[in-house]
Amino acid sequence: MRTFDLAPLYRSTVGFDRLFSLLDQGMESPAPGYPPYNIERTGENAYRVSVAVAGFNEPELSVVAKENTLTIRGEKNAKEEEKRGDVLYQGIAARTFERAFQLADFVQVKGASLENGLLHVDLVREIPEAKKPRSIPISGKSIEQQKQAA
Repeated sequence: MRTFDLAPLYRSTVGFDRLFSLLDQGMESPAPGYPPYNIERTGENAYRVSVAVAGFNEPELSVVAKENTLTIRGEKNAKEEEKRGDVLYQGIAARTFERAFQLADFVQVKGASLENGLLHVDLVREIPEAKKPRSIPISGKSIEQQKQAA
């Protein structure tokens, strides 16, 4: 795979740091496959991230949204593992994991739920009124003419 040096772009641009950081992360090694997850669009501005967390309880999971990153972490309790008998075959992975998702601007976490071994995190993109497009009325007079008439 080719590697790209983005250093010249850092030196000649202002305000694109986050974009270049995302590009750097995308060119790193592929994301680990555990745990598997889905990203769904549930509405025009609504999304859902579903992570397969079979074998984990609510206290063993954490969902943290900080700036534009959503981090989902799972950690099994060692004491609980000792209570069980000898495991002859372990096909269900119960290892610690951390999965991070980069969120676009104005995407907020609305809630999380655990059902049937899936952790669902609901997201909504809420664009502030100041950032939404607005119509500008067109008049036949210039601003200066309007000021003089007033």
